[in-house]
Amino acid sequence: MKKGIKNIRKSMLLIGIVLISALFIFASKLEIPSNWIARFNPNYFPAKIDFAGEAVPLQIADVQERLDRELLVNKHLNASTLLILKRARRAFAVIEPILKKNGIPADFKYVAVIESGLVNVVSPAGAKGIWQFMPDTAKEIGLEVNENIDERYHLEKATEAACVYFLKAKEKFGNWTLVAAAYNAGGTGVKKQMDTQRVTNYYDLLLNDETSRYVFRILALKQIMEHPEQYGFPITEEEQYRIVATKKIVIDSSVTDLASLAIQQGINYKILKIHNPWLRTTKMLNPTNKKYQLEIPLEGY
Repeated sequence: MKKGIKNIRKSMLLIGIVLISALFIFASKLEIPSNWIARFNPNYFPAKIDFAGEAVPLQIADVQERLDRELLVNKHLNASTLLILKRARRAFAVIEPILKKNGIPADFKYVAVIESGLVNVVSPAGAKGIWQFMPDTAKEIGLEVNENIDERYHLEKATEAACVYFLKAKEKFGNWTLVAAAYNAGGTGVKKQMDTQRVTNYYDLLLNDETSRYVFRILALKQIMEHPEQYGFPITEEEQYRIVATKKIVIDSSVTDLASLAIQQGINYKILKIHNPWLRTTKMLNPTNKKYQLEIPLEGY
């Protein structure tokens, strides 16, 4: 009996040796995918970063981890991030000069990036356009919003309106990072939490999940868009969506048929609406004879 047990043990030991040897042989021939190391390479994390010239305290573990999360998330949202990079040249050509004219740091263009991906979207709550204004807020800061015209979809005017909001918030908070947070949570909500928690710095605030991530999403997109190759997006200038040359025409009366107007300008209704998305119906009612400028493309149609 004992002899039989010994034989079984020897057999099991021999089988184990054979299996381990086979494993080593297989492992020696196994090639690690080239992108495996890149995916786990810590070089993607910046040594320092700022928002609007205000340094981000990366020495705080919580801050470092929150930025790391957003960098990884957006780095691996391949299609979404690539589309943003393709759209950026065209949108930033409008946004950047308006920010500069109003004394707003250029980093605020990344607020538009995370709000909408640089396209005219509609949120479940009813916020619209690239800057995602709610209707009441839009009206308060001078945008026209009605059934026929919705200037939340007018990139130039909506960017001007965003600047009004940013400047008012800067007067209140004295800090650009808190201005960005307030754009998401509202100035009243941010100020209430600052008073309750007795802190004056965004990075010291405990906020709801969306607002806690908000500034870090801005920072992550800023980092990726300024260093796309480092994050696996080697986009060329030719791959970016081109800026289409346009002319402006002034309309100071009602237009009952926008399709006819488009044809008169040598384009079609679809092209007219692509370049003037703030026109929300097939006509433009203008009982007060207000002057509106329409963009008419000179090419690309």
